[in-house]
Amino acid sequence: MRNIRLEHVSKAFGDDIILDNLSLTIPSGSFFALLGPSGSGKTTLLRLIAGFDTVDSGQIYIGDRNITHVPINKRNINTVFQQYALFPHMNVFGNVAYGLRVKGVASDIIEQKVRRTLQKVHLERHIYKPIQQLSGGQQQRVALARAIINEPDVLLLDEPLAALDLKLREQMLVELIDLQSELKTTFVYVTHDQFEALTVADYMAIMNYDGEIEQVGTPKEIYEFPISSFVAKFVGSTNLFHGLLIEKNGGFAMDIPELGIFEVAVSERRKFEAGSSLLMSLRPEKIEINKEEQAGFANHLTGIVQAIIYYGRSTQYSVKLPNGFIVHVFEQNEEHFPHEVIDYDDVVHLYWQKENVVLLEK
Repeated sequence: MRNIRLEHVSKAFGDDIILDNLSLTIPSGSFFALLGPSGSGKTTLLRLIAGFDTVDSGQIYIGDRNITHVPINKRNINTVFQQYALFPHMNVFGNVAYGLRVKGVASDIIEQKVRRTLQKVHLERHIYKPIQQLSGGQQQRVALARAIINEPDVLLLDEPLAALDLKLREQMLVELIDLQSELKTTFVYVTHDQFEALTVADYMAIMNYDGEIEQVGTPKEIYEFPISSFVAKFVGSTNLFHGLLIEKNGGFAMDIPELGIFEVAVSERRKFEAGSSLLMSLRPEKIEINKEEQAGFANHLTGIVQAIIYYGRSTQYSVKLPNGFIVHVFEQNEEHFPHEVIDYDDVVHLYWQKENVVLLEK
């Protein structure tokens, strides 16, 4: 197994510390996403793996091989950039064949490999077309083909879909997943777009503004069980309430000032003791909203609708509580199960199950 390991890696540009003592393992053959806000050091980390920049301290390994000071052309790593960096004077064939020609591969072998690679990215019909005649999505596929034709150990993708429109971006995400699954190559995908990361990744790492890794795990683990308020807010959206963890009826509850006491389930993943000052994270889609009060819910809040945003598949409601706090609620728009009409200034009731609460350190 040839995983990628960064051990205590640091990098600064002048007085600006980008990465500080960062350690990370990227599993071999995985589709791994680096997700974080702009300026969190994602691209710098990628450039260190590729060899475009050098580390100030620390080590980088691929499998057992230390590549920290190995030249770029000896790492067997390729990179796909946001700007495709294609040769405008070459056609599709010329761009994809370029790396093989530099290596001195025989012409008949180049022909075979280019055609086979273009089939993987669905461009075989455009093999001799000038680059200028291709759409943005097609140019990105050419860049992908050029990157994978030399069968790299690792493919690095630095926000490769940022220049594409939404529909094409969604299509390319599916194609990237299929391509990685076929090649079994380790993909490292840098993005600040949570939708992209959650869509493509087997595993992902969340980076914060200080260039630190907040959490590593599968997309589901990170979304359902964030370990910090930064992760809870950055990956998806959440409602955060500050309160005190107390014991109640043999279980636990959060005593939240001005709002009341709400039952919670303390996860086996992160156990907290009664008396702890914590944050209660509650995803908007985990909340049920109704105009009529319902029985049978231990956790209940009442508020007034302040804003409504229609997204097509779902609707977001912003509900103002008596203490002035705003709670955001997502409700699916299901045609076959019509909901009651909720309008501005309506008094509504919010309900949720204790199992849907995630407790976080303050």
